[in-house]
Amino acid sequence: MQKNHFDYIIAGNGLAGLQLALAFAEDDFFKVKKIALIDKSPKIENDKTWCFWEKGSSKWDKLVFKSWKKGKFISGKKNIGLSLPPYSYKMIRSFDFYSFAKQKIKQNSNFTFILDEIDSVEEEENISLHGKENSYSCKHLFDSRIPKDFFKPNNSISIQQHFKGWMIETEKPYFDASEFTMMDYRLQWKDSTSFTYVLPISSTKAFIEFTFFTPFLVEDEVYHIMLKKYISEILKIKNFSITETEKGIIPMTTFPFENYNTKKITKIGTAGGWVKASTGYSFKATEKKVGQLIENLKEFRSPTENLYDKKFQYYDKIFLSVLARENQKGKWIFEQFYSKNSPQEIFLYLDEETEIPQDLRIMGSLFSIAFIKAFLKNLFK
Repeated sequence: MQKNHFDYIIAGNGLAGLQLALAFAEDDFFKVKKIALIDKSPKIENDKTWCFWEKGSSKWDKLVFKSWKKGKFISGKKNIGLSLPPYSYKMIRSFDFYSFAKQKIKQNSNFTFILDEIDSVEEEENISLHGKENSYSCKHLFDSRIPKDFFKPNNSISIQQHFKGWMIETEKPYFDASEFTMMDYRLQWKDSTSFTYVLPISSTKAFIEFTFFTPFLVEDEVYHIMLKKYISEILKIKNFSITETEKGIIPMTTFPFENYNTKKITKIGTAGGWVKASTGYSFKATEKKVGQLIENLKEFRSPTENLYDKKFQYYDKIFLSVLARENQKGKWIFEQFYSKNSPQEIFLYLDEETEIPQDLRIMGSLFSIAFIKAFLKNLFK
């Protein structure tokens, strides 16, 4: 087999791989680096929807499919309006991101896109990668493949965020396109943390997703039942058509992904623990991680230096501990979270930009026996 050598190889052209490649392409420091992106998929389908909040405008605005400045949280007891400014809640479709990123990256002659599936990796003086089609080598690998140990029995806490969503269109105007629904708990599945998420695109079009935060998965038919019930009984829509379907699983976990980084292999994306463990949000978290990683490389530091915040990992662990032991408490937890804190405070906290006094106020809003037990149990772990 022919062996192709690069300075950097990015294994996986998903969100993390392409954001990292874009950052390399936009920085003159890396113009002399020979970089390859390897993925078994050409990424030509719309397979994901990413949503995130941010202040003002950003480099992603040209890709934003829809944005909102107000939202709502609904439970049996509360209907809480969420006024977001100076933040906006933004939606990007993966096809638009993939197309934009690949077009930008391909303008640089030092990048090579390779269609292949990596079977094995060996770390010696250089990194050797063996694919189904060819073999490759590099000085440093940025690897989005999830460690095999994650799928084996381990001591980490794991909650699965799993969901199915329909893009629907109605015959008559129905939706208020200026306001999205972050969580609607009026319909839940059997003693679980489960809710509906609604992103209205226009008065006759909306993306409606039924989501679980649970230690278990469900049959596909369950999502179908709950989506149909929500649309007919909660929204009271009788006639609609489904134009797109999206389904996914996002791990919300305390698994120590950071332990799988080595001197010459940096795990990225989900495989690097870049997904916020307590929420499953990844788009802006990835942007931050990529920024820190680029800074580290330019300063000739370890790529993972300052990439992980132990304080927020601990907070996430407390939250996941409660959900793992008492999954039915999710509705109450989020009801407290949204009723006792402003959206701006919540976003700052979830972006891991708060100081201890702010953290204590947020944690205090969730004060309960379950949280005290989780706090004490995880204090010295």
